[in-house]
Amino acid sequence: MSHGRRCTPVKKRKAVDEDDLRLSRLIDEEYTRHPFYGTRRMVVVISKAVGYRVNRKRLQRLMRQMGLQGMAPGPNTSRAHPQHPVYPYLLRGLEITRPNQVWSTDITYIRLANGFVYLVAVMDWYSRKVLSWRISNSMDASFCIDCLEEALRNYGKPDIFNSDQGAQFTSAGFTGVLQRQEIKISMDARGRAFDNIFVERLWRNVKYEDVYLNGYATMGELMVGLSKYFVLYNTERPHQSLDYNTPDSVYVSASGGGALIIDKFKESPKTEDQKPVCTTALVDQLDG
Repeated sequence: MSHGRRCTPVKKRKAVDEDDLRLSRLIDEEYTRHPFYGTRRMVVVISKAVGYRVNRKRLQRLMRQMGLQGMAPGPNTSRAHPQHPVYPYLLRGLEITRPNQVWSTDITYIRLANGFVYLVAVMDWYSRKVLSWRISNSMDASFCIDCLEEALRNYGKPDIFNSDQGAQFTSAGFTGVLQRQEIKISMDARGRAFDNIFVERLWRNVKYEDVYLNGYATMGELMVGLSKYFVLYNTERPHQSLDYNTPDSVYVSASGGGALIIDKFKESPKTEDQKPVCTTALVDQLDG
């Protein structure tokens, strides 16, 4: 009988883990569709999807674990380390007129059959070309630094490099690479997920056009799948915002791309989650 008592918690823990994984998948899909939803609204949507009331604290815990920004209090990908410097946002009102003028980066959550990993990418804003990417099962800064260094080796350097205020990007290791190359550092304002709008759009494309369709089971399968997808994204897939050209052709020709970020930010009455409402208008079609 003692053997049975020892097994019961293990079975219960496994059931909880599987339920957390299911909830994480639903959160990932809903956040990809509506990144501006607060946790109260997210609780309503997810609870309807699973057929029972999901505890808000549980939802916040899962979102912190997934690294979703601006949604759950506590550490996540967009929270700066208290001892790391934070840099101003340099892109507001800036007309982007050529390749390698502005690069940016971000991290997103990628689900697997029995877990999840993190994906980081570096993008050229003029052409929307993905210059490099990496996956990792942890949120440390090393895979972000590797991704940055690969982009610099293969494509030279930008005038400005933009990121959010996540600890990976404010770390001395990451910013040190940029400073040694004399690249201007720009960081999104807190609570403004759309300051990095082109990478946010990339994540939607990656998930809806590849990850959700293929249901990768392992990191190895994901690596092979993403390798194929990013080749397709850069060299074959027509982009509406590029007049149906590809990022590769726009990057090489230095024509047909660009963007102008117009600031329409204002502090409105606080939302249900007590965050200011923020908007950024782009004089460009965002349909990547």
